[in-house]
Amino acid sequence: MQIIHKVPDFVDERGEVTDIVYGIDVNSITVITCKKGSVRGNHYHKKTTQYTYVLSGKFELFIQNGGEDVQSKIIEKGDLVISPPNEKHAFKALENSMLIACCDGPRAGKQYEEDTYRLEKPISK
Repeated sequence: MQIIHKVPDFVDERGEVTDIVYGIDVNSITVITCKKGSVRGNHYHKKTTQYTYVLSGKFELFIQNGGEDVQSKIIEKGDLVISPPNEKHAFKALENSMLIACCDGPRAGKQYEEDTYRLEKPISK
Protein backbone atom coordinates (compact mmCIF):
# COMPACT_ATOMS: atom_id res chain seq x y z
CA MET A 1 0.00 0.00 0.00
CA GLN A 2 1.27 3.41 -0.88
CA ILE A 3 -0.57 6.52 0.30
CA ILE A 4 0.65 9.97 -0.63
CA HIS A 5 -0.95 13.14 0.72
CA LYS A 6 -0.86 15.44 -2.30
CA VAL A 7 -0.20 19.15 -1.85
CA PRO A 8 -0.72 21.77 -4.53
CA ASP A 9 2.06 22.11 -7.09
CA PHE A 10 1.13 25.71 -7.81
CA VAL A 11 -0.88 28.30 -5.88
CA ASP A 12 -1.79 31.88 -6.78
CA GLU A 13 -4.72 34.27 -6.34
CA ARG A 14 -6.81 32.20 -8.80
CA GLY A 15 -6.55 28.98 -6.78
CA GLU A 16 -4.47 25.81 -6.79
CA VAL A 17 -3.09 23.28 -9.28
CA THR A 18 -2.39 19.77 -8.00
CA ASP A 19 -0.87 17.07 -10.22
CA ILE A 20 -2.50 13.84 -9.07
CA VAL A 21 -0.40 11.51 -11.25
CA TYR A 22 2.21 12.17 -13.92
CA GLY A 23 4.73 10.25 -15.95
CA ILE A 24 2.46 7.20 -16.36
CA ASP A 25 0.17 5.85 -19.04
CA VAL A 26 -3.48 6.26 -18.09
CA ASN A 27 -6.12 4.10 -19.75
CA SER A 28 -9.08 5.47 -17.80
CA ILE A 29 -10.07 8.23 -15.42
CA THR A 30 -13.23 7.50 -13.44
CA VAL A 31 -15.22 9.64 -10.99
CA ILE A 32 -16.85 7.61 -8.19
CA THR A 33 -19.39 8.98 -5.72
CA CYS A 34 -19.95 7.17 -2.43
CA LYS A 35 -22.73 7.54 0.10
CA LYS A 36 -21.83 7.31 3.79
CA GLY A 37 -21.50 3.66 4.81
CA SER A 38 -21.10 2.33 1.26
CA VAL A 39 -18.17 0.11 0.26
CA ARG A 40 -16.37 0.28 -3.08
CA GLY A 41 -13.87 -2.27 -4.30
CA ASN A 42 -13.48 -5.57 -2.47
CA HIS A 43 -11.56 -6.71 -5.53
CA TYR A 44 -8.13 -6.72 -7.15
CA HIS A 45 -6.69 -6.41 -10.64
CA LYS A 46 -4.14 -8.78 -12.15
CA LYS A 47 -2.69 -6.34 -14.72
CA THR A 48 -3.88 -2.88 -13.68
CA THR A 49 -2.30 -0.36 -11.31
CA GLN A 50 -5.03 1.82 -9.82
CA TYR A 51 -4.37 5.36 -8.59
CA THR A 52 -7.26 6.49 -6.37
CA TYR A 53 -7.44 10.15 -5.34
CA VAL A 54 -9.88 11.37 -2.68
CA LEU A 55 -11.62 14.49 -3.99
CA SER A 56 -13.85 14.94 -0.95
CA GLY A 57 -14.88 13.13 2.20
CA LYS A 58 -13.21 10.42 4.23
CA PHE A 59 -12.77 6.65 3.88
CA GLU A 60 -11.45 3.67 5.73
CA LEU A 61 -9.13 1.99 3.23
CA PHE A 62 -8.61 -1.78 3.44
CA ILE A 63 -5.64 -3.46 1.72
CA GLN A 64 -4.46 -7.07 1.61
CA ASN A 65 -1.47 -8.57 -0.18
CA GLY A 66 -1.34 -12.33 -0.63
CA GLY A 67 -1.98 -14.17 2.64
CA GLU A 68 -1.01 -11.20 4.82
CA ASP A 69 -3.39 -9.70 7.36
CA VAL A 70 -5.76 -6.99 6.17
CA GLN A 71 -4.42 -3.50 6.85
CA SER A 72 -6.63 -0.45 7.25
CA LYS A 73 -6.01 3.27 7.30
CA ILE A 74 -8.14 6.39 7.27
CA ILE A 75 -7.75 8.45 4.10
CA GLU A 76 -9.30 11.80 3.25
CA LYS A 77 -9.37 14.66 0.77
CA GLY A 78 -6.00 15.05 -0.94
CA ASP A 79 -4.80 11.47 -0.38
CA LEU A 80 -3.64 9.35 -3.32
CA VAL A 81 -3.70 5.56 -2.91
CA ILE A 82 -1.61 3.49 -5.33
CA SER A 83 -2.87 -0.09 -5.65
CA PRO A 84 -0.48 -2.26 -7.71
CA PRO A 85 -1.61 -5.42 -9.50
CA ASN A 86 -2.82 -8.24 -7.22
CA GLU A 87 -3.32 -5.99 -4.19
CA LYS A 88 -6.82 -6.47 -2.77
CA HIS A 89 -8.46 -3.14 -1.96
CA ALA A 90 -11.71 -1.72 -0.60
CA PHE A 91 -12.90 1.75 0.38
CA LYS A 92 -15.60 2.27 3.05
CA ALA A 93 -17.08 5.77 2.96
CA LEU A 94 -17.16 7.31 6.44
CA GLU A 95 -19.17 10.24 5.03
CA ASN A 96 -20.56 11.19 1.63
CA SER A 97 -17.42 11.24 -0.49
CA MET A 98 -15.98 11.35 -4.01
CA LEU A 99 -12.99 9.62 -5.62
CA ILE A 100 -11.15 9.74 -8.93
CA ALA A 101 -9.67 6.42 -10.06
CA CYS A 102 -6.94 6.63 -12.72
CA CYS A 103 -5.90 3.27 -14.09
CA ASP A 104 -2.89 2.00 -16.01
CA GLY A 105 -4.07 -1.29 -17.48
CA PRO A 106 -7.07 -2.98 -19.06
CA ARG A 107 -9.65 -1.82 -16.47
CA ALA A 108 -11.62 0.70 -18.47
CA GLY A 109 -14.97 1.16 -20.18
CA LYS A 110 -16.31 -2.07 -21.65
CA GLN A 111 -13.15 -3.86 -20.44
CA TYR A 112 -13.85 -2.97 -16.77
CA GLU A 113 -14.74 -6.53 -15.72
CA GLU A 114 -11.91 -8.13 -17.73
CA ASP A 115 -9.34 -7.19 -15.08
CA THR A 116 -11.56 -6.86 -11.99
CA TYR A 117 -11.58 -9.93 -9.74
CA ARG A 118 -14.21 -9.81 -7.00
CA LEU A 119 -13.27 -11.25 -3.62
CA GLU A 120 -15.20 -14.29 -2.41
CA LYS A 121 -14.48 -13.14 1.13
CA PRO A 122 -14.68 -9.32 1.29
CA ILE A 123 -11.93 -7.50 3.20
CA SER A 124 -14.47 -4.79 4.16
CA LYS A 125 -18.18 -4.92 4.89
